[in-house]
Amino acid sequence: MLKILVPTIMMIPTTFFINKKWLWTISTTYSLMIATLSLFWLKWNHETAWHFSNNFLAIDPLSMPLLVMTCWLLPLMMLASQNHLMKEPFIRQRTYITLLISLQILLIMTFSATELILFYIMFEATLIPTMIIITRWGNQTERLNAGIYFLFYTLIGSLPLLIALLILHNDLNTLSMFMLQNMSDGLKSSWSNKFWWLACMIAFLVKMPLYGVHLWLPKAHVEAPIAGSMILAAILLKLGGYGMMRIIIMLNPLTKEMMYPFLILAIWGIIMTSSICLRQTDLKSLIAYSSVSHMGLVAAAILIQTPWSFAGAITLMIAHGLISSALFCLSNTNYERTYTRTMILTRGLQITLPLMATSWFLINLANLALPPSLNLMGELFIITSLIKWSNWTIMLTGTGVLLTASYSLYMFLMTQRGPLPQHLTSINPTYTREHLLIYLHLLPSMLIILKPEIIMGWTF
Repeated sequence: MLKILVPTIMMIPTTFFINKKWLWTISTTYSLMIATLSLFWLKWNHETAWHFSNNFLAIDPLSMPLLVMTCWLLPLMMLASQNHLMKEPFIRQRTYITLLISLQILLIMTFSATELILFYIMFEATLIPTMIIITRWGNQTERLNAGIYFLFYTLIGSLPLLIALLILHNDLNTLSMFMLQNMSDGLKSSWSNKFWWLACMIAFLVKMPLYGVHLWLPKAHVEAPIAGSMILAAILLKLGGYGMMRIIIMLNPLTKEMMYPFLILAIWGIIMTSSICLRQTDLKSLIAYSSVSHMGLVAAAILIQTPWSFAGAITLMIAHGLISSALFCLSNTNYERTYTRTMILTRGLQITLPLMATSWFLINLANLALPPSLNLMGELFIITSLIKWSNWTIMLTGTGVLLTASYSLYMFLMTQRGPLPQHLTSINPTYTREHLLIYLHLLPSMLIILKPEIIMGWTF
């Protein structure tokens, strides 16, 4: 654990003492070395379910794939941000890289926390660097509004969780995850317990986000710079799913009674947000709404609590993290050349950027869950377990799958096909850096399908 955490912390002084000329090269190389080192976590050869660093930090097979993805994303964010930050003053470039590194440190500590109060503190601390990145480096003046939405939605959702954790600590004298999963006698059906259940779950459902409390997400994504969009889509949405999986074990058997409104909202949200995607004109907004749709499936899977649905939730979280982040990278390559996110103004790019059109095609196929993508495996697990839970869900999830295929094809056709507008006849060619960035997202999702047990070890 500390083999990753200490080098990541040491990246901050390295960034500040480094020569101006080598800033991006060395910081990207250093973070890529840390990411490569984190791959050793995937070789889980421990006899116990947890691998300890100390009493407060430990890894288990649930947090391990999310930790690896967190480490894997930092060099990719640096590769993606390099071009649009080159014109900024040097001190701002350093500040930006430092914020990304501090975000990785906080996320590593969030996913490896074994005390619920430490998990809560780190969960909330990730707000600060993310909000600075959105409000300082966003493209338009709306970024301040987006930052306020992001902050207040998350804070208002999280404060009841803090009170619930303090009450739990007062009753049981511990908030250790090892103790709680053994000590929980189960929540009886009383009004106080129902409020306690709501307090524990709302914070994570807002962070996922559940349809109905999702309005902060499209705003934050559209206004954020590329690294902000990548970390939001790939990791910060997964904090909600991870927190739900950790805490839902302690909330039984009341979950079986309380989950229905949230389950209905999650499954209905899949159809609603997919339909919204079909009407979008803004490319980043379309990708943001597609994230809400995928997270609806994950929320529904976690709420029904079967081994298959948990396996599907973990798989879809990892798959969505890689593919959604790649989609934002692709939209950024378009934006850096055309300076617009409106899809109707960027048609026919396949003619001028044929190799990038191939990447668009492959990532879109992965997004609509075509084999052999990891998305397919996650969706199959979840939809199968939902049908087993209730046959009626096939109508809603089936419609959601059809709409997902529709908006993915719509996105591809609107950005790549058709006549090339006159104002795009002389744009810059794509760079090796951009192709490397896309394939570093695509390759892991293709390789995991060959050995899926490395990310599903917790459920079997």
